[in-house]
Amino acid sequence: MEKLKLHTPDFTAQNIERVAQLFPNCVTETQDEQGHLTRAIDFDQLRQELSGSIVEGPRERYHLDWPGKREAILAANAPIAKTLRPSREESVDFDTTKNLFIEGDNLDALKLLQETYLGKVKLIYIDPPYNTGNDYIYNDYFSESNEAYLARSNQKDEGGNRMVANTDSNGKFHSDWLSMLYPRLKLARNLLSADGAVFISIDDNEIANLRLICDEVFGPNNFLGIIAVVSNLKGRSDDKYFATAHNYALAYSKGHFKTQGVPLPEEYLEEYDEQDSSGRRYRLQGLRKRGTGARRVDRPKMFYPFYVNSGGESISLEKTTAESVEVLPRLSDGTDGRWRWGKETAASRLDELTARTVGPNNRWDIFQIDYALPAGDEKRIRPKSFWIGSEFANESGTLEVKELMGKGVFDNPKPVGLLRYILEQAIGENDAIVLDFFAGSGTTAHAIIEFNAERKLSARFICVQLAEQIEEGESVKNGGYKTIADIAKERIRRAGSQIKSETMLTSSDLDAGFRVLKIDTSNMREVYYTPDAVAQANLLGQVDNIRADRTPEDLLFQILVDWGLDLALPVAHEAIAGKTVFFVDGNALAACFDSGVTDELVKEIAKRKPLRAVFRDASYGSDSVKINVDQIFRLLSPETEVRSI
Repeated sequence: MEKLKLHTPDFTAQNIERVAQLFPNCVTETQDEQGHLTRAIDFDQLRQELSGSIVEGPRERYHLDWPGKREAILAANAPIAKTLRPSREESVDFDTTKNLFIEGDNLDALKLLQETYLGKVKLIYIDPPYNTGNDYIYNDYFSESNEAYLARSNQKDEGGNRMVANTDSNGKFHSDWLSMLYPRLKLARNLLSADGAVFISIDDNEIANLRLICDEVFGPNNFLGIIAVVSNLKGRSDDKYFATAHNYALAYSKGHFKTQGVPLPEEYLEEYDEQDSSGRRYRLQGLRKRGTGARRVDRPKMFYPFYVNSGGESISLEKTTAESVEVLPRLSDGTDGRWRWGKETAASRLDELTARTVGPNNRWDIFQIDYALPAGDEKRIRPKSFWIGSEFANESGTLEVKELMGKGVFDNPKPVGLLRYILEQAIGENDAIVLDFFAGSGTTAHAIIEFNAERKLSARFICVQLAEQIEEGESVKNGGYKTIADIAKERIRRAGSQIKSETMLTSSDLDAGFRVLKIDTSNMREVYYTPDAVAQANLLGQVDNIRADRTPEDLLFQILVDWGLDLALPVAHEAIAGKTVFFVDGNALAACFDSGVTDELVKEIAKRKPLRAVFRDASYGSDSVKINVDQIFRLLSPETEVRSI
């Protein structure tokens, strides 16, 4: 019987078949024999992507480089032997929620999520460390082979000590920051759907470098824009030259993103100063092109006549009566201009046009009727590249956390309004997955619950936050929180409860829960991964290859990760033949980890015809039962995929 591998994939081997699609960083510029610049494949970079060890030396070319980049690529590709352990006591609505809160190193989390959520995440938002010299970045270990990395990943470490200060005195100030973020973005890109987008908050310290690595990871053609977000209208008074009043949001796509737009701001409605017979507000926009490129010679095919009857009650593109008045696009100096629409577009959208007399000579002109609120819908516009308002201010984020959790709990949390505005643009359907792997205080989760309540949607969140220890003496200690992750989980609990109370929505109407999963070493002992290293004298002690402190539900979730099943699927357990059997999402997976498994139990499970079934090697009541498992399923449920751990 084939065994589950129970560790994340080795992406180096997988990358060989998908170079062009998955590795835009391997496309570069070089000189041809005539000295002309040309696009080419960076074979040295490609060798590094496909290597299990560091590759030395390229020739000169245009690309982004820094000390440690090759190690960062290696770290993104190297497999790990870790798992996600469920924590029911810290979760809310564990059995029914579709939201996830993952506690642990986000590099590990992104690897553990690869098979399950590959190409399924609609929106990624992160607010990483800004590298100001006063914040902390992940202390990653990169300079080793895939095999060494895999072996070390299954050793116990102190997750809360994974953050180190990156001060100005550090000789690799920018390099360490780039090496920290680069592999995480590479893995995050795999998770993004074809029509998905990523938004990254950042400030002046690393905006230039961030755009360069995003160009490399996502491709420069997928750049959506840089948004200036006014976070402090007064500006920082201690800045040397300019009182900085804004941060940035850098946006990229996977290639097919279409914005949902944002609701028309209330102040814009003042422009809609006319009403039709049904009371709907609208404004008139001249159909004649203004500004640059407005002359007839610029677009000759957009110079054509409209015909207006003498009363202005109707317009057409053909002269229907002798009284019809010809209307042409004339510039203010009397020369020929052009319309904004071509003739075919005008013919298909005549119902949007009207004619009015203008100027001292009362000459006819053509206007487009633009309604503020289309019938049965809300008016939405393309978001601007400059976001200003109280909802984006740092002060709003601080007040939101203060109202929920008290004063001084978290410094500089992102405001809910910022995330709400991003969600408006990116999420338009139910069950869209939103990922935030620098979750901080949990603003993203808070915003999604609020967004779903208002929009009657069911977007899901996956938040990842390291259990970063809070330093002694900080005011947050007064609240009893030991880690940043503890703060985030409590904030989500309180925000969900408050929103349900205010909206009078029940758990069936609004998913305000979350399933807590904690990253830990594999449930399997080292012998599972390195059986050759076990001495013959110690074999009897290794009969059970599962760590002693692990529960059956721990084993179940490692199997979900390994098999690539949604980690939010409903889990039920039943007593069959005196044993506990887990059923995931009905018949997606059946699993039994109890000892003393018999033929009768296997037959009862096989009769349910699950798509997958898994047992422990040490669970079988006898060797004959282990041998019979495949035969029983082949007879009763031949479509079931059977594995053991």
